[in-house]
Amino acid sequence: MRVALVTESFLPDVNGVAHSVVRTAEHLLRRGHQPMVIAPQPPPAVREVRVDVPYPVVRIPSVRMPGYPQIRLGLPTPTMTGAMRAHGTDVVHLASPFVLGAWGMAAARSLRLPTVAVYQTDVAAYARAYKVGMTEGAAWRWIRTVHNAANRTLVPSSESGLALTAHGVERIHLWRRGVDDVQFHPDRRTVGMRRVLAPDNEVVVGFVGRLAVEKQIDLLADVSRLPGVRLVIVGDGPAGPALRKALPQAKFLGVRRGRQLARIYASFDIFAHTGPYETFGQAVQEAMASGLPVVAPNAGGPVDLVQHGRTGYLVPPFEAAGFTEAVSSLAADPRRRADLGAAGRRAIEGRSWAAVGDELLGHYEDVRAAAAMFDRPAVAA
Repeated sequence: MRVALVTESFLPDVNGVAHSVVRTAEHLLRRGHQPMVIAPQPPPAVREVRVDVPYPVVRIPSVRMPGYPQIRLGLPTPTMTGAMRAHGTDVVHLASPFVLGAWGMAAARSLRLPTVAVYQTDVAAYARAYKVGMTEGAAWRWIRTVHNAANRTLVPSSESGLALTAHGVERIHLWRRGVDDVQFHPDRRTVGMRRVLAPDNEVVVGFVGRLAVEKQIDLLADVSRLPGVRLVIVGDGPAGPALRKALPQAKFLGVRRGRQLARIYASFDIFAHTGPYETFGQAVQEAMASGLPVVAPNAGGPVDLVQHGRTGYLVPPFEAAGFTEAVSSLAADPRRRADLGAAGRRAIEGRSWAAVGDELLGHYEDVRAAAAMFDRPAVAA
């Protein structure tokens, strides 16, 4: 198959949408298919950063998102239709469609191509948190319009599916994300990394993700003040400066990638994920693969990932007390941490990117077959 991956975000961006698209394209290549990525032009500051991938990437002119300049909004252009036509696209994959994805949907419909829309970002929460010129209700109306134009919508968690159904989105199917269980592994833990993270042999509580308002990382303020505990935060984003002031005891590492990130994960003792708006929670899954007990809100994607009392703890969202209590309990009980972490590692077995990539190929085949049936001319009796 020739698959056009239309995405709201791509390399050199570091986020769940870009990562998922990269993994999908890699899997398509491994299975003998031909992907093409269509993505917004990155901001001027990183426009010259080389993106070295073995498939074509078509960049669309973009502008800053009001209220959140780190996100680029792709502009309507005939370039997209022309690129799909030149590529000979068979199916269009819309990654977290909202702006560029809507133009991608229009291009696919003009070329009579089947579409799979992948819901990955709680845009309504962004509208509420960042006052981006759109109300939460308007955001949901637009989400419904875009996704109901697709042949099929894939959601990463049961909570996401329930939210979309409640807002009138149809033809929903569950498609969870994969995890690299070779790279993210308990064996990546090293003495050297432990010295860097916990020079006084503290219990290390880690957070990995974008530093943004909706992640509510400030809920870990009391955790950072627990005796014998070191809070380590990996990532960057618009809330970084404010968080460094709010969490002076925490250690901020900035963005880390690849094997270095895997060593950092495995050298944590506890993983804390505070964001209540996650459609999935890839960092939670990577932490579980690394053998860590997870403390996460009882909301969104983590509800499907964390088994309360078995692989970690689900605590009330939006409240600091639950995170503090759970972390304090785990910090005092190394045996409990080890048991929960080992159970988490077992729980992610079978979730490799190859396995979920093959599931995705099945969705592509289904929408292609349905489109072919719809286009087949009627046979006279």
